[in-house]
Order: sequence, then structure tokens, then C-alpha cells
Amino acid sequence: MSAGETRAGLPIGAAGGGASYEIRSAAGAADREACFAVRRRVFVVEQHVPEDLEFDSHDALDAAAAHVLAVRGDGLPLGTSRLLYGPEAADRTGGDLTVGSLGRLAVAEEARGLGIGAALVRAVEDLAREHGLLTVELHAQTRALGFYERLGYEAYGVEYESVGIPHRGMRRLL
Repeated sequence: MSAGETRAGLPIGAAGGGASYEIRSAAGAADREACFAVRRRVFVVEQHVPEDLEFDSHDALDAAAAHVLAVRGDGLPLGTSRLLYGPEAADRTGGDLTVGSLGRLAVAEEARGLGIGAALVRAVEDLAREHGLLTVELHAQTRALGFYERLGYEAYGVEYESVGIPHRGMRRLL
């Protein structure tokens, strides 16, 4: 899925009030800011993650980070996620260039339960395949393990705390 492209085969879904939505690669500054706005609402406001910890060097415009965005038909951003890959993402992938790191998955409160989170995960996986990656890893909040398990991810390692929230590592072969 190249920048600005809508995920192929993804049905346009309902996103509250019957409005449709699409999942697409974030293209340009406006899309990236929409991604950041959703993350700010979910992680910083709802979950009280300090903003300086939520946003990192991988959020800068570079070839090692790809952002996907769920947008309602009227333009309202509903969700986002990020794929890190390549040498610049070695801190997240253990230096393995065949592994991508899915992260920063966030869905606005009013859009939860509509399948947007699963669609964002699948869009990141599509991007990972396009970049020749064989595995996607992530660091899931423990309360979200069941969500990722339903999408084929397997937990590994011990539970740990990050930004005051329990997490576990998970991975899925593509």
C-alpha cells in the first residue's frame, strides 16, 4: 500500500451514524497530523501517557516508518497505526531486517467495536509484505492480548511495564 492508497479489498464500513470510512496509508503532513491527533486523544488524554514518551524519533518523516490512517467519510480521523522497518528500526526489531514492528495502534473511542482496529492491523501487515518482511512483532498492552490473538499473533516473553501499563511481546509470521 503506497502513500495515499486505500487498502485494496477493504470494504468501506460504517463508522457511527452510518458514515463510511476508509483505511489508507498516510500521505503528507495533513495525514500524519491526523494520525498524531488520534494517538494524542487515545494515549495522552485517555491513557495518560506523557506526550514526550508517546511521540518518538520514528515519527519524523523517514523511510523507516509507515503510518496508516482510518478516516470517516466526512474526513474525521478514527484510527491509526505505524509500521517500523529497516536498519533505522533496529531498536524495535532486534536488527532483523525481515521483521517489522507494528505499534501505536489507536482507535478513537467513538469508533471502537466497528472493526477499525483489525483493519488497521491488516493494513500494516500488507505494508510489511510490500517491504519484503516475513514477521510482524508488536508490544501489546496486556488487556489487548485477546484482540491480537484473534488476528493470529502469539505472545512471547514475560509481561513488563511500559509507561505504567502492562505489556507483552507478540509476533505473527506473514
